[in-house]
Amino acid sequence: MAAQSFISISELHPNFSHPKVLGVIIGKTDVRSFPDRKNIEIDRFTFGFTIRDSPDFFINVSAWGNDTYVNGLADSFSIGDCVTIENPLVSTKDPEKGDRFCPKTPSHYRLLVTETHSQVCLCAEVDTIDRLLPLIHLPVKDSRDFYSLGDIVANGQKLDGTVINILAAVKLIGETKQFITSDGRRGQRLEVKLFDDSVSSFPLIGWDREAIQLLQTLVPRETVLFIADVKMSFDSFRSSMVATVNSKSIITVNPDTREASLLFSYAKETSESGALDQDEAPEDLPVESITDVYTVNQLKDRAKEHPEPFFGVTYSFISKLDLDSSVSKVIKTRCARCKFLVLEDMQVCTTQLCPGREQPLSAATGFDLLVDFTDHTGTLQACSLRGPVAERTLGCTTEEFTSLTDDQRTALRWRFLLERCKIHVKILPSTRMKSGIRGVILACSLADPGEVKQHMSKLLQEL
Repeated sequence: MAAQSFISISELHPNFSHPKVLGVIIGKTDVRSFPDRKNIEIDRFTFGFTIRDSPDFFINVSAWGNDTYVNGLADSFSIGDCVTIENPLVSTKDPEKGDRFCPKTPSHYRLLVTETHSQVCLCAEVDTIDRLLPLIHLPVKDSRDFYSLGDIVANGQKLDGTVINILAAVKLIGETKQFITSDGRRGQRLEVKLFDDSVSSFPLIGWDREAIQLLQTLVPRETVLFIADVKMSFDSFRSSMVATVNSKSIITVNPDTREASLLFSYAKETSESGALDQDEAPEDLPVESITDVYTVNQLKDRAKEHPEPFFGVTYSFISKLDLDSSVSKVIKTRCARCKFLVLEDMQVCTTQLCPGREQPLSAATGFDLLVDFTDHTGTLQACSLRGPVAERTLGCTTEEFTSLTDDQRTALRWRFLLERCKIHVKILPSTRMKSGIRGVILACSLADPGEVKQHMSKLLQEL
């Protein structure tokens, strides 16, 4: 069918008779069902999709009908396909009803397709497809209208419940998890880790099958996303913000914009440098949920047998804790962007791979200690004890520590040195450590004697 016989989205109007429209699909929702108002024993089915035929115009389409028609139509095309729509009903949008759950569009109208009156087919004309396909790489919002992941983290719970735009690169795609709801419906969930030049890992969650299918096709570390109208919420379990794809969201893969191109270059450079591998471990678990107890030797053995990161508890003596060294060896300043050590009086970060090396220095100062802990089976050396965890362990802030006298610092050191402690630790593989593993202390406190006795009794029974 000749392209001239189609009506452009910008010219659509309810007065048109038998309109014909074509476009590339830039968004699609899952099929849903509702009881028919006239006959509650019969379900009606529906799903929506969004088509675009030019850089400036796109429109929402709803399909309604029985199970066979709607599911068959939904299965016939995906995001990125080009379709032709014959004889849809052109109606004015109603922001108070169904349209408030659909992506925002520049058109005043929406299209309705039904089995009786309309036809939706894949476009077969190569020239038309070649013209339409580049449109999927254009964001549906202003390419400069987005939050960086750093902006989101900085705003925190102020963004809870809001809908915003995000530009970020894909770091890691998790496994799709299937579940059954309390009312017997099947569901699915996929979590994708995003990153940019300000934050190394941020969660994006998809619940809809269509969104998950799109996210599963992405190539980690080689894909940049512009996500329009993503829902922000505070996750109390993680104590951090998360982004969730919803029925209003439009995901643009590898956007054709200057901002996305710069982020893509950064993602590629960071990936090739190996910097992304430094925090490839799973996110820290809440300390109270870490219950597996290990001796030091068991920690080492498990790390050798299973090189993936894991968490555990050990009742060990602190055998090295250099608190009475110079303050500069206890409290250090790191670049907030690349996490490398810097001097406080530096104006910019000089690390070659730092994304902000040409910008004013953004740095964070805190405790930065290497601790050894020992039990009857061995010693784990150079475990990291940093930031708020170190403050909670030592019972003082960095400001309070710097005001201590030498004798007070020595006394603080001996509160822990050669004392048995209950240590929650994350064990990571490391090529830099002679042992091949690296420990990150998540919590450390003087051990309760009763707990230690119970633990030792259990060890003796195992022997």
